[in-house]
Amino acid sequence: MEKMSRVTTALSSNTISGRTMFCHLDAPANAISVCRDATQVVVAGRNIFKIYGLEEEQFVEKLNLRVGRKPSLNFSCADVMWHQMEENLLATAATNGAVVTWNLGKPSRNKQDQLFTEHKRTVNKVCFHPTEVYMLLSGSQDGFMKCFDLRKKESVSTFSGQSESVRDVQFSMKDYFTFAASFENGNVQLWDIRRPDRYERMFTAHTGPVFCCDWHPDDRGWLATGGRDKMVKVWDMTTNRAKEIYCVQTIASVARVKWRPERKFHLATCSMMVDHNIYVWDIRRPFIPFATFEEHKDVTTGIVWRHQHDPHFLLSGSKDSTLYQHMFKDATRPVDKANPEGLCFGLLGDLAFAAKESLISSDANRKPYPGGDRRYPIFFFKKPDPTEQFAHVSSALSVFETDLDSNRMDWFVKTAQLYLLSGKPFAELCDHNAKVARELKRPQVSTTWTMLRIMFSDPANLTAQGPNHNLSKLGTLPLMNSFSMKEMGSGMGTESRLERSKGDSRQDNIHLEPGNSHISNNNEENEETEGSDGQAEYMFGDAELDDDDLYSVEHDNQAEEQEYTLPQEAFQLRHEIMDNPSAPEHLQQDKADSPHVSGNEAEVTCLTPIESFSLISISQPLYSPHLPASFFCPIVREMLSYYAEQGDVQMAVSVLIVLGDRIRKEIDDLTQEHWYMSYIDLLQRFELWNVSNEVIKLSTCSAITCLNQTSTTLHINCSNCKRPMSNKGWICDRCHQCASVCAVCHHVVKGLFVWCQGCSHGGHLEHMMNWLKSSAHCPAGCGHLCEYT
Repeated sequence: MEKMSRVTTALSSNTISGRTMFCHLDAPANAISVCRDATQVVVAGRNIFKIYGLEEEQFVEKLNLRVGRKPSLNFSCADVMWHQMEENLLATAATNGAVVTWNLGKPSRNKQDQLFTEHKRTVNKVCFHPTEVYMLLSGSQDGFMKCFDLRKKESVSTFSGQSESVRDVQFSMKDYFTFAASFENGNVQLWDIRRPDRYERMFTAHTGPVFCCDWHPDDRGWLATGGRDKMVKVWDMTTNRAKEIYCVQTIASVARVKWRPERKFHLATCSMMVDHNIYVWDIRRPFIPFATFEEHKDVTTGIVWRHQHDPHFLLSGSKDSTLYQHMFKDATRPVDKANPEGLCFGLLGDLAFAAKESLISSDANRKPYPGGDRRYPIFFFKKPDPTEQFAHVSSALSVFETDLDSNRMDWFVKTAQLYLLSGKPFAELCDHNAKVARELKRPQVSTTWTMLRIMFSDPANLTAQGPNHNLSKLGTLPLMNSFSMKEMGSGMGTESRLERSKGDSRQDNIHLEPGNSHISNNNEENEETEGSDGQAEYMFGDAELDDDDLYSVEHDNQAEEQEYTLPQEAFQLRHEIMDNPSAPEHLQQDKADSPHVSGNEAEVTCLTPIESFSLISISQPLYSPHLPASFFCPIVREMLSYYAEQGDVQMAVSVLIVLGDRIRKEIDDLTQEHWYMSYIDLLQRFELWNVSNEVIKLSTCSAITCLNQTSTTLHINCSNCKRPMSNKGWICDRCHQCASVCAVCHHVVKGLFVWCQGCSHGGHLEHMMNWLKSSAHCPAGCGHLCEYT
């Protein structure tokens, strides 16, 4: 078959040459892979699938694999891999669940070779066998892994992890039959391709999804894993049980991990959100990166070392639509910029400070640290290694303990337990949370909740809440112009009534005092027909919002129309009406219109009779007293960012949940997810499991809501035949025996049932606890050493 033209480079005689360079892509990249001779790289994404040549000074586009007028979803790639044995063979994992292979030697424009559509959901990973040309492995969101023989039209083996989605699959570099798979529930499984019915080994690697794994190219038993818990762990798989031998703590979820060629202790990582940098770690120094590449402006989605025997060139693709070649000598070395001093707060407020011994003089007040003040990293006790690139230094550590009675973190726990995030109207939630913060002596937080209620409450629903009852009700109405009828007599003329009724404003309330003369209404018909545009609409002031505060209007012609007679006072007055002198009209109006007037002052202004005369309030809106909620969104966004930057993610997340859709669209999803993850992590550290679960349930981020949906499937085996229980009941469909028989008393368990996951025997909780107090062997007599924890 015809083969593609290539830029030839003799790797055996000359080392790879080049420089740090980049090129712009047509679309964001999801994954990259390099060919065997390190001269070309393939870039795959949702809207890009191209091959670039790696020349001395630049990237050169060689081939666009997206062909056709209407590209199908088979071109939308979540992962890509270039076979390291066959230079013309590529495989991609499509977002529609297809696994596609590509033959670059085909003479046609369309290089698609094989198409496998057996997966039901997105395929997350594809991996070629390192030595077998025709063996391809895939892992999918549907929880299955499939092994394909490219000479056949369908898969030859299917592996079910009996778990959530598969995030990564990797063939072992040294063991022909073994591959590792990582899962959403935090587990890693090792499989033998000859035994698709059951995994060889399974262990829990991370608290949360395991996004990636990579076998060490030189050490047969080392497997590196990275997960959402921001950790990279190195496992020794040569022992009977997987043993964690190194752990690297990063600052964000780990999306990719790749061992560095020719460097036993070096590996590269990148994050899937928040952090855009690429880090190279020396696993013996897990707290500071050995080198950093900071060129990308958005999340790095794929990293690969250019050649499997060259440690100096790293290729990366990103969501910022760039492809980079990084020279290792151009990398930033964080250790050169790091401060030689260290400062750290403990969970309960203890302070630890480390510095060079020469900088710390002997201090009698310093509390000796258990085991001595001087602390050495563990590898300093080893024999000096001339290849190590670390400086051999020592430092002095001082620990300052806080007063145990201070309980400086109690506010966090009490706030988390007392806050209400849902289940009540918005205004009530804000008032309750403000009260909680005020009682915990956090006035700024309390004021913030109060301001949020004022900003975002619905004006129609402000009539109910809390200590600001009067102010809330006052805010629901347009401002009124109030004036006194001091100069007018008891009989009101028809002419003046008509003049007032024809205007834009309308008489709303007539406040009368018992015993005074009544306002006559001799031209009722004219008032309705000429003075109103439609049905009368009455506006009530602050004191008249409730039914028991409505005043009736009596008419002079009661003798003529007895059927319309109403009692002078239909309800009991709220307070005794005092005969107070009047204030000047312009002062009354200014006082009522002032936005700073309190609820009680406004009530007095509207209700006080003026020398036994009526006070008439006419609705005349001067301006809209309520700004739209969208007006406050930028301010609230800045406020949430401020609290998050100050470390109070509790406030940021609580406001985010309570405000809901009012503010959610103003903050990008990655930032929200970062806040949620930080708050949930704090809650779990304080063992506030119920609050943590409530936050997860109320979150709208898909990456957060799935946290409490993992590991919800329980797989059990029958205690008699040891086969998996496939039906939903407690009767095994194979041996037809009841699986819930107590191994101690031999009766069917109808309450709490506890069983050993090793031998599947179990029984009543109390019976098993009492048995294991005196014996470590299984009560069923199978010989297994059971343990109750």
